[in-house]
Amino acid sequence: MKLATVIGPDGLPQIGALIQEDKTIALLQAGLMALEGAPIPQFTSMLSFLQDGAEAQYKAYVVQDFVASQQPEGAIMPVSGTTFLSPVPVPESIRDAMAFEEHIINSIRTVGLGPFAILDETLEKWFGRRRSLAYQLNKAWYERPAYYKSNRFSVVGHGAVVRMPTYSKQFDYELEWGVIIGKGGRDIPHATARDHIAGYTIFNDFSARDIQMKEMKARLGPAKGKDFDTGNAIGPWLVTPDDIPDPYNLTMTARVNGEEWSRGTTGDMHWTFEKIISYISQSETLYPGEFIGSGTCSGRLGKGSGLELGRTLKAGDVIELEVEKIGVLRNRIAPAAKGPSRKGPRKR
Repeated sequence: MKLATVIGPDGLPQIGALIQEDKTIALLQAGLMALEGAPIPQFTSMLSFLQDGAEAQYKAYVVQDFVASQQPEGAIMPVSGTTFLSPVPVPESIRDAMAFEEHIINSIRTVGLGPFAILDETLEKWFGRRRSLAYQLNKAWYERPAYYKSNRFSVVGHGAVVRMPTYSKQFDYELEWGVIIGKGGRDIPHATARDHIAGYTIFNDFSARDIQMKEMKARLGPAKGKDFDTGNAIGPWLVTPDDIPDPYNLTMTARVNGEEWSRGTTGDMHWTFEKIISYISQSETLYPGEFIGSGTCSGRLGKGSGLELGRTLKAGDVIELEVEKIGVLRNRIAPAAKGPSRKGPRKR
């Protein structure tokens, strides 16, 4: 099942399920009203849906099939022209990991080794990765999955405009995917960690690289290298695990203005989501609606960010991330907004 949060005909966020080969959205609450004549709180938002667990998911399957077969008025929207929010518009938290070995190796060579990067690549060819400088400088990465926490209020969805921050001259994308927690827990064993995944989605962790590099010299961060309005694009929808029985065999690509920049595979993750979930949950409770990103997908097929490629995004670019069996997350880059925001505090 593919579940999305969209702006419905009434102008308000609604949750729906993709039907008819992903061309149509079945609005779950409207479909349930047509089927049973009464709404339920589990269909008021994706967070409420996730918190209810298996019962809400079963109900969604029933409504999805009913809408697909009966097509009741007011319960169907075309995918084309629909405004998508992130599947969980305001996640309970955002943690972004660094699960792909090649990304950390490439980043160390690009940022840390400079002109010695080519020499280090030669050392690796001759003597193996464990003898390379990039490996020696980052032994700690192999000991446990590293992650940072991002701003959960700066999330946008598929089709949204992403604004470059005013203070950056080196704007970048990251080819990532992620999971949303559906079942809470603490001290989760690796063997049962997948049971806590509500579904898979795509993540573009936009980055102000020049600022990020300066901040991390202080041995902390990233801060403003990652935290700015519209900086986290998640979507287009959430795909439940039953639709992706083999999640570590998916091709991932990134295109800028139709040109492929990056290609990778989920199979190159050194730290799987199950390992990451088990690690995070040590003496810490995970809750439904929390989001975990994979980090940049770099590997044997290619490099997953502009930092590694020596390329940057500019205003007007359209960036598309695609993950097999999930879909395409598309966003347009806009120049920085000038002047103070006139919006008041965000209502919750």
